[in-house]
Amino acid sequence: MTATTVKPMGLASRLVSGILQIQPLFNIARKRARSMMVQRASQIGVDWPARTAALRQRQSEQSFSPDWEQDLQALTNPDLQYPSYYVAPFHAYPEGNLGWEPAMEVEVAALSVHARIWPEAGAQGDAQLRASYHQVLKEHLPTAPQRILDIGCSVGMSTFTLQDTFPQAAIAGLDLSPYFLAVAKYQAEQAGRSIQWHHAAAEATGLPDQSFDLISACLVFHELPAQAAQDILKEARRLLPVGGHIALMDMNPQSDVFAKMPPYILTLLKSTEPYIDEYFSLDLDAVFQAAGFTTPTRICNSPRHHTLIAQAI
Repeated sequence: MTATTVKPMGLASRLVSGILQIQPLFNIARKRARSMMVQRASQIGVDWPARTAALRQRQSEQSFSPDWEQDLQALTNPDLQYPSYYVAPFHAYPEGNLGWEPAMEVEVAALSVHARIWPEAGAQGDAQLRASYHQVLKEHLPTAPQRILDIGCSVGMSTFTLQDTFPQAAIAGLDLSPYFLAVAKYQAEQAGRSIQWHHAAAEATGLPDQSFDLISACLVFHELPAQAAQDILKEARRLLPVGGHIALMDMNPQSDVFAKMPPYILTLLKSTEPYIDEYFSLDLDAVFQAAGFTTPTRICNSPRHHTLIAQAI
């Protein structure tokens, strides 16, 4: 029995999917998507090269310096086998999330992508989006969590804002990319933050049962195939006691922004998000319930994002 509902794609979406099956056209769309992100960053006053150079100062002319490599070695779980879905190209990078370039550019890319969520938000759009999510958490969680796991934590942007929102809590971040975790660890140390980092799959964390009060997934589920989404929610249920909470903030498939998206922009989006169709067709209410959670409370926290909060039962 499956918890997914496959919704028929519209004509534009089917055409886009067909176009992206042609490798040369896929490569053109992927490169164009990246170019647009870099251009938008410049338009909103974010110096993409300078921001990434601040991290690349630890890079020698030919290879990353021992400091970066040491961090990578220390964080990498040598026994981890990457899920097949994760070794696909993501976000216009052929290496996906498993490389230094995507890890160095996560933050500036987020500033660029989220710049137009609200009119005139510009470079503050990303911070405003995250703040809207954490405001929902503060308003809908009955008590402040004491043990928080941030799954798909990337380079720590979501983890740091969780820590700022719930400073009393012990915070852990988990991600499949050791490159992302190396950047997160470095950024945390520079800011004097105490956070535990775990290199693991969110569907098989290896962490103890009932070890967290809140599990957060910020902008993660649109990057997952349907089966992985189901498996991650089942694992989250194992990690929570009865009464614990899971919170998911991501794109809202019912948003008018996506319903009215021009085919050209939809092509660029799909070229960087290989599982977006599966996410848009996923019946999240059913998946939450099948994993052992209440029907989630759903709150729109931006014109194109929503937050789902559910309790373990």
